[in-house]
Amino acid sequence: MKIAVPTRGNVIDDHFGHCEFYTLFTVDDAKNITDTETLPSPQGCGCKSNIASVLKEKGVSVMLAGSMGDGALKVLSDQNIKVLRGCKGEVRKVVEGYLKGFVLDSGIGCHHHDEGGEHQCSHGH
Repeated sequence: MKIAVPTRGNVIDDHFGHCEFYTLFTVDDAKNITDTETLPSPQGCGCKSNIASVLKEKGVSVMLAGSMGDGALKVLSDQNIKVLRGCKGEVRKVVEGYLKGFVLDSGIGCHHHDEGGEHQCSHGH
């Protein structure tokens, strides 16, 4: 299993589409982290980039994220990547907590994608 985490510095970036990079954790059947790698983040919105398909190609099945708009959630879900939102803190500790069953999806997204019915990014671009 592979878990992806949007990262800035050493903590979960609260804004999925604008993270510095993604940390990918490889986890064995005994729920031990066996490997980590980093994947550069494409510039721009997570909902419009190809990051979901890239993560899928790398074998990612779970994304532990901070905040995320519904568009980004949809593109990840379309790739069969399970997304848990509302995660905060040091990346490795959050993944270890998830593996122990301590991390639950907050169900909270960022809602500034919804104005006017047309899908748009409103992050100051």
